[in-house]
This record gives sequence, structure tokens and C-alpha cells, in this order.
Amino acid sequence: MSNNTALTFSNNEAQHRYEATLDAKLAAYAEYNLLTDAIMFTHTEVLPEHEGKGVGSGIARHVLDEARAKGLHVIPVCQFIAGYIRKHREYADLVRPDIQRAFKI
Repeated sequence: MSNNTALTFSNNEAQHRYEATLDAKLAAYAEYNLLTDAIMFTHTEVLPEHEGKGVGSGIARHVLDEARAKGLHVIPVCQFIAGYIRKHREYADLVRPDIQRAFKI
């Protein structure tokens, strides 16, 4: 992403997804189900015209930071989010040990 384009994030609660916009256009989204003390990420999608720009990593980092801020455990059903946590161990503590085993975190 160039320095003059900003990725912005919002929580579209009606559609149960976090959205990333670039230049006021939808660039990616991460779908979730909210549980009592956890958030389950079920699917992340980067729109084709925005692939390779760091948008996927940006939304993954944002949703994991949001989960931490809200005190929620993360259940990474989405392979992209699970893979991001595997590569960025600072987020592994958001996933309970039994869940880590299930998703090979």
C-alpha cells in the first residue's frame, strides 16, 4: 500500500463481519460469530483487486487487536486467521490451549 492510501476498519454488526476499506471502497472482510466469551472467525476474504497489498494482514491484525481489547478468546475456524496467528505468535494467547490444539496453532 502506498503511504497516501489508508486502510480503515469498521465492524458491520448487522452482517457479522469486520470490513476493511481502501479509498472508501470495500477491500476485505472477516466474518465472525460472537459467542459469550469468544469470537469465532469463520471466513476472511480480500477482494481480488486488493490482493497482494497487505490488506489481509491488516484486517487480521485489526480483528485480533479488537478481540484482545474486548477480552474475547479467538476461535480461528478461518484458515487465514489461523495462519496469521501461527506466523504472529504474539496473538497465540488469544486462543485457548484446547482450541490451539484443534487448529494447530
